[in-house]
Amino acid sequence: MRGAEPQGGIVLILAPTGRDAGAASDLLRRAGIGSRVCSDFAAFTASLDEADTAFVAEEGLIGQRLDLLADWVRRQPPWSDLPFVMLTSRREHPRVAAWRQQQVERLGNVALLERPVQPITLVSVLQSALRARRRQHEVRALLEAREAAAADLEEQVQNRTVRLRELNARLRDEIAERERVEESLRHAQKMEALGQLTGGVAHDFNNLLMVISAGVDMLERHDDPARRKRYLIAMRHASERGATLTRQLLTFSRSHALRAETVSLPRLIGAMGELLDRSLRGDVEVDVQLAPELWPVFVDAGEFELAILNLAVNARDAMDGSGRITIAADNVVDPAATGARELVRLVVRDTGSGMSDEVKARVFEPFFTTKDVGKGSGLGLAQVYGFAKQSGGQVLIDSAVGEGTAITLLLPRSRQAPASELPGPRRSEVPEPVPGHCVLLVEDDAEVATLVEEMLRTIGYDVVHARSAKAALGALADGRRIDLVFSDVMMPGGTNGIELAREVRRRRPGLPVLLSSGFAESVGSEAHALGIPLLRKPYAIEELRLAMQQQLAPARED
Repeated sequence: MRGAEPQGGIVLILAPTGRDAGAASDLLRRAGIGSRVCSDFAAFTASLDEADTAFVAEEGLIGQRLDLLADWVRRQPPWSDLPFVMLTSRREHPRVAAWRQQQVERLGNVALLERPVQPITLVSVLQSALRARRRQHEVRALLEAREAAAADLEEQVQNRTVRLRELNARLRDEIAERERVEESLRHAQKMEALGQLTGGVAHDFNNLLMVISAGVDMLERHDDPARRKRYLIAMRHASERGATLTRQLLTFSRSHALRAETVSLPRLIGAMGELLDRSLRGDVEVDVQLAPELWPVFVDAGEFELAILNLAVNARDAMDGSGRITIAADNVVDPAATGARELVRLVVRDTGSGMSDEVKARVFEPFFTTKDVGKGSGLGLAQVYGFAKQSGGQVLIDSAVGEGTAITLLLPRSRQAPASELPGPRRSEVPEPVPGHCVLLVEDDAEVATLVEEMLRTIGYDVVHARSAKAALGALADGRRIDLVFSDVMMPGGTNGIELAREVRRRRPGLPVLLSSGFAESVGSEAHALGIPLLRKPYAIEELRLAMQQQLAPARED
């Protein structure tokens, strides 16, 4: 705390050379203004907290640690902006002018007085600085009074909001628990739906493996070209069916946050054909009736597939494995909605036993089921209901005992065009390989690498094989010619194909890169973001040839 001070406040004076300090102090005393003369820069900075304004001759700052002064200026409380008055010489050298400008920026609230200065001018400037400082003190008093009032009000508010905070915390916990339960329900339903597929998938894969295994045996036993060609065709068809089935299962079972996108229902439902066949089995006929020019919808594709599968499985169970399931879709306009809302209506109808009014009233409740123990969790129609609401639509049910059931999904039309697959180039558009091109093949699986290397050599490329990303980077660094890097995505050693592609781009910006993966959905977005094509496993030699030549064509033009 400061002791008793003159009414005018305290002026801190730093003028270590000549008589400036004494003269200024005498002038201020006669004007009724208190002052304190500092012998050096250290005493000046130590006394700033006690001052109402500061009067400093510029030579008192030369050669001093002015960062300390700048730090003090920055540390002032929000209400404070201490006025500085700096006495300058008449020197106009550019370096002196630049130094003065630095002090103006460092001190902020500063007025410059050039020697020689009239006594009345000096006193007037310092009085103005002291008046400004008094206004700052008044602002401080107002702020303190406001803070005191705010503190009192805050105490009252805190006393009344303790209960509200407790309720908010409880509500957040309940919301988090609800989200966790909903995610668990979605996962449980997806697992149940996958369980419906397990038997059929195992059966079909064993059939596919049987075709391939028997075909290999028969190739070893027969030299007849016609027979060998027939075996090869059957084996190729089996591998293609297996690849299609694997791709559908991976797409269906993917785990991600709900992500809506504009989709085409004919394309989505058409791609589910084999999944429905494997799930339904028995003597069930599926009739798909999609209206022409069906509008696209904005939904999560995975949740839509799951909803259709749930409806189809429920319909199969209601028919005891025998009957007809009709999946129909058309465009409708709801005239009751504001602006005549445009919707896509999708109906799944069965010829089963139907439902009573009591069952219809509870059919969308989670875990409600009329099936025997162990034959259903009661989550299927709950998922359908949740999917419709999440998509901004609704679900309706029309059923009567003995007359079958029709469940209708009404989904809002999307005004955006669905993402479509770009057509690949025709064979005539792809140039033939140029002899001498060398491909760096990065593949950790020895058997796959052997076959792919043979395929590459067959279509006209030289091959250098690396078993890891580290080995591939070493091959690029040893000076040999490499025209293209063809890498698997999933590899051991801590570096995958995406990371390898980034490093190749960094080291050799113009070198083409082609990636390959058996689980393309997990890395497709990353590869697309990098502008790198992704070849899905398994691939045929013609697909490999086209992909290679597409990548090498730009380099050849360059």
